[in-house]
Amino acid sequence: MKSLTDTYTLQNGVEIPCIGLGTWQVPDGELAYNAVRDALSLGYRHVDTAAVYGNEASVGQAVRESGIPREEIFVTSKLWNSVRGYKETHEAFEETLKKLGLEYLDLYLIHWPNPAGFRNVWKEANAETWRAMEDLYKAGRIRAIGISNFLQHHIDALLEKAEVVPMVNQVRLCPGDAKEDLVAYCRGHGMLLEAYSPFGTGKAFEVPELQEMAAKYNKSVAQVLVRWSLQMGFLPLPKSTKAARIKENADVFDFELDEDNVAHLAGMTGACGLSSDPDTVTW
Repeated sequence: MKSLTDTYTLQNGVEIPCIGLGTWQVPDGELAYNAVRDALSLGYRHVDTAAVYGNEASVGQAVRESGIPREEIFVTSKLWNSVRGYKETHEAFEETLKKLGLEYLDLYLIHWPNPAGFRNVWKEANAETWRAMEDLYKAGRIRAIGISNFLQHHIDALLEKAEVVPMVNQVRLCPGDAKEDLVAYCRGHGMLLEAYSPFGTGKAFEVPELQEMAAKYNKSVAQVLVRWSLQMGFLPLPKSTKAARIKENADVFDFELDEDNVAHLAGMTGACGLSSDPDTVTW
């Protein structure tokens, strides 16, 4: 990867820009609109949102008003945990498109595999939801479909009835939370790994060892972590609402981490916190 416009290729041939702007915890309105607008003006061509983020309207407005052809911008959203089922998924998808003000999605994900409200029927619920997403994909309403926060047993269950293998699994991936077994499993099924919270929701900035490594490369901690993610073969989704930070997070193509540093970062267990257990989350 040499620039923001470089892409990974999904198993169906769709190209996805190698870094995306994350928008979790960015409230709808001016803050979300400006963050997406600034990112697009700085060269980003990939924006990640979700129904539960509550900012799809502002994200979509910034995409539409950017002046950039729609086909050049990759937009992802996600189905929230309160929705499962064939008809319900169709309705939620239409609501997402309406809020975004777009005619299609580039990527649509099931946000979590085992919601609290479907704990006893999550396998059947996911199967019906996935069937709806497959039909939307086959109809050309979504260019690619995938999952988020799914572990191996969740994927095994989904694949029992799936006709289309998920193209992406978006999970928390950062130093010390590299999920080697899950990554290998997903890659064995042709899935791209997207890394949300690549900064460990900010915990990484408090780790002295990461500060020392950043100084070694004359880069920021954020730049080291985005670079690490790319060298691991992940697609990072760094979040910021400040134009200078958004620019900084993408300025990662003029250096390379030593392989021993890459491996060391992966092995710093718990340094940036660990993921929530999708089978026990309360949402």
